[in-house]
Amino acid sequence: MPARGRKKIMNTPSTPPPSGLASPSCSLPFLDSAGVTIYKGNALAVLMDLPSESVDCVITDPPYSSGGMYRGDRAASTTAKYVQSGQVLQHGDFAGDNRDQRAYLSWCSLWLAECLRITKPGGVCALFTDWRQLPVTTDALQAGGYIWRGIGAWDKTEAARPMKGRFRNQCEYLVWGSRGGMSNEGPCLPGVWRVTVGGSEKHHIAGKPEKLMQMLVEICPAGGTVLDPFCGSGTTLKAAKETGRRAIGIEIADQWCDVAQDRVAQDVLFTPSLEENAEHDISAERR
Repeated sequence: MPARGRKKIMNTPSTPPPSGLASPSCSLPFLDSAGVTIYKGNALAVLMDLPSESVDCVITDPPYSSGGMYRGDRAASTTAKYVQSGQVLQHGDFAGDNRDQRAYLSWCSLWLAECLRITKPGGVCALFTDWRQLPVTTDALQAGGYIWRGIGAWDKTEAARPMKGRFRNQCEYLVWGSRGGMSNEGPCLPGVWRVTVGGSEKHHIAGKPEKLMQMLVEICPAGGTVLDPFCGSGTTLKAAKETGRRAIGIEIADQWCDVAQDRVAQDVLFTPSLEENAEHDISAERR
């Protein structure tokens, strides 16, 4: 039982997960309910326990370690590095954001290699980064064994970080690749997503909008399993659940495990895929 008295939905080692997802041999789920499994722990350690070729895709938003030019800057808290002056602090810190670029490359290569083993052949891995870490992230994806396929851009719109006399840092990037060759089946998905940063729906200082994540999980086959090794407040897991997919998340902090549990435990009606919505919109226009 957690120290704060929160209830965990947990399986014993002898009880198979009700969602049908394979359970690691050592790590016990923090939550396992309605097709969503969350493990609390170090991402690399938990990934080493997950069975090979057990997920269809990996979509994640690791700590970028990009805030600050010098060692002292990087060692600052994430709220100090990423909250603009004058903003009201709404979210807590998160861990693992203090590596220099060489350490970041080494660390990413380790957990991405484990993700490669866990990903089914032909499956996709996609991870967020910013402009500072974009080059090293493309190196890390390939060092982990994936075939680098391209870069997508999340356009945060004109609301993002205005600075006089400079180009606006308006985008974050999605570096993606595949485990071996890919199928030519499935929808043609966009490579640029124009979605404003959410206000009330943002539960984590680095949280991504739910609308954005719902679009990204479309790379996973319908009914497939999405893995997010740095699930934070659970937006990727929630998007997978709401689009009829299963999800596995890993998070090291009690605070974010609790938030993710609350969000994904909410009952939702199945949301049609974006492809189905597009087909509906086209047929409506024809009528």
